[in-house]
Amino acid sequence: MKVLIACSSGGHLTQALALREWWGQHERVWATFPVEDARSRLAEEKVYEIHYPTVRNVPNLLKNFSLARRVLAEERPDIVFSTGAAIALPFFTQARFFGARTVYLEPVDRITTPGLSGRLVYPFADEFLVQWERMRQFYPGSRNVGVVL
Repeated sequence: MKVLIACSSGGHLTQALALREWWGQHERVWATFPVEDARSRLAEEKVYEIHYPTVRNVPNLLKNFSLARRVLAEERPDIVFSTGAAIALPFFTQARFFGARTVYLEPVDRITTPGLSGRLVYPFADEFLVQWERMRQFYPGSRNVGVVL
């Protein structure tokens, strides 16, 4: 199985890295920010660097849709996994066209209210995971996996 992990750097990347026991068993590629935090922590991994910044930057959002299409076509992952944030949207909206299933893990700091990225990718997620039971009310059909950090 091949996994494409699309996440921001910092806390989102930390949460994805905490799941090494799972993704470490699979062939994988990453899509993340071109920043030193991500470069150093993923030095041994195959990484696609996305257009950055992503927050409230429409030109980069459009560039990332194009980049996501190219990465999905080249890599042909079985699963696109994300812990957020905005980078998940270009990959999740196009993953089905390339035969990939999508799995989103709402970040641990989303305890009482849903995040913008989660709300945007929820309609495109085959599996939506939350880390707090209370969050299931915002995402019908989601699964509480508990705190992963």
